Amino acid sequence: MRPLAENEIRESFVNCSKGEARRLSIPRNLSELPWDDLDFLGWRDPGAPDRGYLVAARGEGLVGITLRAPNVRRSLTKTNVCSLCITIHGGSGVALLSARRAGAAGREGNTVGTYICADLGCSLYVRGKRRSASVSRPEESLTLEEQVSRTVANLDAFVEQVLRTA
Repeated sequence: MRPLAENEIRESFVNCSKGEARRLSIPRNLSELPWDDLDFLGWRDPGAPDRGYLVAARGEGLVGITLRAPNVRRSLTKTNVCSLCITIHGGSGVALLSARRAGAAGREGNTVGTYICADLGCSLYVRGKRRSASVSRPEESLTLEEQVSRTVANLDAFVEQVLRTA
């Protein structure tokens, strides 16, 4: 992913108002992020632990999505799998993140959700730059490029669900 500026990020959001996009918390260290290793920009709001955001390149533009996580305690003994990158995490390493649909469907309260790495670091887990705290990533028969392609395809499918208005 190419480096993004704060104004590009704020203008990309499709499932919130412009006012909400202006007020959301943007990562402070944008210039220090490992952009070459990111398939999408994802972060959780440190001031509101139930909120997350992701921005993905799609076609010629960007699509930003606001996410919500339920305040549910997860079992520390169970493992969960991220639907995007297929990384296995113990305990609360995976969260059910939901997004309002774009447009009128979202204003009517329609949402979609999926299980995603709680820290939204899928790109780094796939590349081995970040490790799950308590569970080791299983050896895959897919090449790294194929794993990255799978992650991007899974992300695209989720973004498509958010953009679908009917």
